Formats: sequence, structure tokens, C-alpha cells
Amino acid sequence: MTLKNVLLTNAVSSGITGIILAYMPGFFAKLFKVDTTAPFVEVGIFLTVFSLFVLFTAFKNPIWKSFTKVIIALDITWVIASIIAVVLLFSSISLVGSVLIIAIAGWVGLMAYFQNKTLNKI
Repeated sequence: MTLKNVLLTNAVSSGITGIILAYMPGFFAKLFKVDTTAPFVEVGIFLTVFSLFVLFTAFKNPIWKSFTKVIIALDITWVIASIIAVVLLFSSISLVGSVLIIAIAGWVGLMAYFQNKTLNKI
């Protein structure tokens, strides 16, 4: 596993998630049992922009360590924010919504772990 491959995996998964959230906010609002769609659109836009930054970083030759460290920091921040969100919103959103947030946080945590691991090999 190379750093480029991990970054590309992060970029693709973030991009797909972002596009789906931005274009199908009503579906997720129903899934989470909330009335507003704006947070899903906003998170979708953020993830789409983030994925472009990760993709840009993955295609640099050599890959810029400083950008990779920013990506890792953003991923770790995502995981922490997700845990806080579930704790604060647990009674306001569906159980399915809470599980999805934690599952995605787990995936993002894996991306941070593998990015850090492969970065340290360089």
C-alpha cells in the first residue's frame, strides 16, 4: 500500500459521499428523522471540496508531506467531531443516523491511520 493509493481511496470515498449528500439531502433527512436538509448539503459540499484537495495532493510528485499532514489532521478532526455530534444529537436523530455517523467516522479514522503509516515510511 502506497501513500498515493491511500490518498486516492480517501479522495474517491469522500467525493462520492459528498456528492450523494449534496444531491440527495432529503433522503438523508428522512433517514436521520430530521426536518432540515441544509446540514447534509453543507457537509456534502465540504466533502466534495475536501476530496479535490486530497486528489490534488495524491497526484503531486513527490507527494507533499505538509498537505498530507493537513489531510490527516482534518480526518482526525472529523472523527472527533463525529463522536461529539453523536453524543450531542443522539436524542434528536434516528439510531440509523447515529450508526451511520459512527461508521463513517470509523472509515475516516482508518484513512487517517493508513495515511499516517504510509507517510512515516517516506
